[in-house]
Amino acid sequence: QVQLVESGGGSVQAGGSLRLSCAASGYTYSTYCMGWFRQAPGKERERVATIYTGAGLTSYADSVKGRFTISQDNAKNTLYLQMNSLKPEDTAMYYCSACGTGTYKFIYWGQGTQVTVSS
Repeated sequence: QVQLVESGGGSVQAGGSLRLSCAASGYTYSTYCMGWFRQAPGKERERVATIYTGAGLTSYADSVKGRFTISQDNAKNTLYLQMNSLKPEDTAMYYCSACGTGTYKFIYWGQGTQVTVSS
């Protein structure tokens, strides 16, 4: 089992920055991938960024490319999402997620942290 706890959300004005953190515990060494997702009211959940934990490769949604950066600190078992140049449309609940052992399917989820960007 993998447990995930997000932090770092809050309210910021457009153009500002936030850094989300996700503290992971459990069998994280067997996790092939971790990621950040978001869901705004009335919208589908959207994958924001993914990191493939072995190679450190990353991928991003087109809507956040060049503004968001996903990273991991293996020593601290922590996943980060640095969000710069925030826009009102980035407002959403952000969730940390991890893939199941031996798969690339996201099955572990945190409780979420709210990000609100005002214009």
